[in-house]
Amino acid sequence: QLQLVESGGGLVQPGGSLRLSCAAPGSTLEYYAVGWFRQAPGKEREGVSCITAGVVSTSYADSVKGRFTISRDNAKRTVYLQMNSLKPEDTAIYYCAADVTGRGSLKRSSYDYWGQGTQVTVSA
Repeated sequence: QLQLVESGGGLVQPGGSLRLSCAAPGSTLEYYAVGWFRQAPGKEREGVSCITAGVVSTSYADSVKGRFTISRDNAKRTVYLQMNSLKPEDTAIYYCAADVTGRGSLKRSSYDYWGQGTQVTVSA
């Protein structure tokens, strides 16, 4: 069973930045695709970004393209989500998830393991 732990959330003003981290204590994420999802109050959980295993490719939701960047550091066993130019509508709980096939997607059904989430609040 793969355990995922998110960190880096918090309160930030509009236009600010945060970097989220997704780690797998005692394991490596190198062979998994990893996705970031978010869920705002009263809304469905939506895919934000994903990164494949191996020869790395990335995908982004249209709402975050140009503002968010996903990356992985296999030596640190961590996947990051750099979030810039944050907007109030980015406020949500952010979850990372791992896909054992390594392919990844922005669909919840692609993922086998989930973290507990970290709160991101964008407000003045």
